[in-house]
Amino acid sequence: MYILLLDYIKSIEEIDEELDKHADYLERHYSSGHFICSGRRKPRTGGVILCNAKNKAEVEDIIAQDPFKQKCLAHYTIIEFSPSKCATGFEGFI
Repeated sequence: MYILLLDYIKSIEEIDEELDKHADYLERHYSSGHFICSGRRKPRTGGVILCNAKNKAEVEDIIAQDPFKQKCLAHYTIIEFSPSKCATGFEGFI
């Protein structure tokens, strides 16, 4: 499992211009089962995505599809972890 941290490296105005395309990207990966949850960071300096993928190479392929990445609007940090405990109902994602 992976935590993807996005840090915006361009203005919020530039981010907002690509927001609909980024939302489409998120939806595709929710539909594929890769994304479990996501949201904006507070304050609005980026975002967080919980990603279920086979390996880091798959994560990198997924990230490469994000318009924020393609247009150099955000930097991604990938954090891999092995869940050892979870809330009831979450075990299906592990």
